[in-house]
Amino acid sequence: MSFTLPDLPYAKDALAPHMSAQTFDFHHGKHHQTYVTNLNNLIEGTDYAGKDLVEISKEAFAKKDMGVFNNAAQVWNHTFFWNSMTPNYAAPSGDLAAAIDKSFGSLDELKTKFTGAGATRFGSGWAWLVQKADGGLDVVSTANAELPQLEGLKPLLTCDVWEHAYYLDYQNARPKFLEVFFDNLANWDFAAQNLAG
Repeated sequence: MSFTLPDLPYAKDALAPHMSAQTFDFHHGKHHQTYVTNLNNLIEGTDYAGKDLVEISKEAFAKKDMGVFNNAAQVWNHTFFWNSMTPNYAAPSGDLAAAIDKSFGSLDELKTKFTGAGATRFGSGWAWLVQKADGGLDVVSTANAELPQLEGLKPLLTCDVWEHAYYLDYQNARPKFLEVFFDNLANWDFAAQNLAG
């Protein structure tokens, strides 16, 4: 089985002015596509072929097969990131809002932790809202291609803090990008589905 670049869940200009179509041309059309192409080339005819992206990522990470790991994880991370955004922003509600209040005290406190985790990530990586094994929510930041599943955490929402995610629109203002993501783009319905699933 080979992997294909998934379609965006919205038009590439749907998140403007917060994220430009040009960013999607590069980020989705070039970066994400390159990870897909590289992964397919690396796993063809191997034991990884036929497995899902998280399985491949975990197995490759355990084997320190970093070429396979980085590409598989980045295919998965980016697909999750596209779904973590929506042009139809709506605040968290229901069980997700209750879980946020229980774990963080308020949505504002979650915003502080989430944007802080992404802004202070040295180099490239990801900011994540996750569910822990005990059911509580937490915010973590992972380096490079690492995904929360490696630590037994369930991802609910993510923001890409690699420079290519924001540089065309925000230049070096990563904190501003994270605030815009949280306040305008975060797909809380997607996070709620992940929490329930």
